[in-house]
Amino acid sequence: MSAAILSVAACAPTSGGDTDAPRPARACFNADQVQNFRQGRVGQVYVRALGGDVFEIDAAGGCTDLDFAQRLAIVPDGAGLGGGRVCTLDSVRLAVPGSTSVTDVCRARVTRRLTDEEVAALPSRQRP
Repeated sequence: MSAAILSVAACAPTSGGDTDAPRPARACFNADQVQNFRQGRVGQVYVRALGGDVFEIDAAGGCTDLDFAQRLAIVPDGAGLGGGRVCTLDSVRLAVPGSTSVTDVCRARVTRRLTDEEVAALPSRQRP
């Protein structure tokens, strides 16, 4: 019985957080309206969406051919439920025509939208 009480207590909210604070709006783009992309560090892609916003997508070690990719498809998880709209913190699949296979598909997450200053600070080879 005491183990059950401890596990419930471990999930209880702490007094340090403000639960009524508004959540920041998530930035979104349509996956089929990506105009350009460039690889960042290994497993990282920067995409420029229609309208000029640049988003960072991180693939957790699954996309081996990103550095040589000429094409890239972004497939939202749960496609068909929300259309092709992708927002920050959403999970997606990246499909890259591979050199060792027909298509390399890996899981990734849209981590953030970059500010204009962050985009300007990217090395030119990483700026979409």
